[in-house]
Amino acid sequence: MISVALCTYNGEKYLPEQLESILSQTVPVNEIVVCDDGSNDATLAVLQKFASKAPFPIRVFQNEVNLGSTKNFEKCLSLCQGDYILLCDQDDRWRADRVEKQIGYLREHPDTDAVFSNAIVIDGNSQPTPATIWGEIEFTELPQKRWKAGKAHEILFGGFVVTGATLALRRSCLARLMPFPVHVPKLIHDAWIALVLSLERKIDFINEPLIFYRMHESQQVGFGAKVEPVRLKDRLRRDRNEKLAPIREKADDALQVHALLRQLPFVPKEKLARLNVRQRHFQLRASLPENRLLRVPYILREVMAGRYQHSSKDWWLPALGDLLE
Repeated sequence: MISVALCTYNGEKYLPEQLESILSQTVPVNEIVVCDDGSNDATLAVLQKFASKAPFPIRVFQNEVNLGSTKNFEKCLSLCQGDYILLCDQDDRWRADRVEKQIGYLREHPDTDAVFSNAIVIDGNSQPTPATIWGEIEFTELPQKRWKAGKAHEILFGGFVVTGATLALRRSCLARLMPFPVHVPKLIHDAWIALVLSLERKIDFINEPLIFYRMHESQQVGFGAKVEPVRLKDRLRRDRNEKLAPIREKADDALQVHALLRQLPFVPKEKLARLNVRQRHFQLRASLPENRLLRVPYILREVMAGRYQHSSKDWWLPALGDLLE
């Protein structure tokens, strides 16, 4: 049995297009489970209209209070009855063979619990752009090879790779993943699922764009605008606390994620060593002396040990910033 876990919130504008793309799949699904997080537009009416013609059940649950994206997906996944579940956002569009490709992959790889894919970015008018989500996050050939070589967890320690809207998984793995943590803001539901399963080597990818991922102003979760690099003159002028705030945040995030993962008995503790090194690296950067000369030995030690790779693939830039600012 194949379920779709669809979370909605004021999605009337793009939801019909998404629902039609699910209806048009080459391999049909058996149910759509919808958890609505308090919509006050016509979202529920759209769902009711679609349910009247769909050849499979549409089970709609309305939250009494707003749960937010992570807890809403947790609820939705827990209500799915299928052996396989495809996660679904309200404002995207599926390629016609998404179900066929991903469920086929999971059936052919019984030791894999989840699989994700690339996606073509579309705009608010449903027009494709030249961008893909893997291009946006730089999940290029080199990190893909590292992933296949068993280093997926190390990649995910450094940032976001798996987009939940492209994810399909076995319902049987949810018992190990729930409840989803919410006290680390950046560790939303898809990031947590991917990270835990990567530590077990139970998540893989299909190198195809199986959905059309919509970027628009009103979406709750997305990539957002790219951060402009800090110019050298700004580095010399800005307040030091402005520089240190995001570094402290990364150190705190790594510490909290490490603590969460250590509580899972099935996670190999030796795989958390790199996360521990990452946390200490950012903690050191956030604690460098005010005096620039006194910073030099600490910075050189991190450079020689190759630990600035945790900060950026262009490691010399944060190293230079630590020295100058």
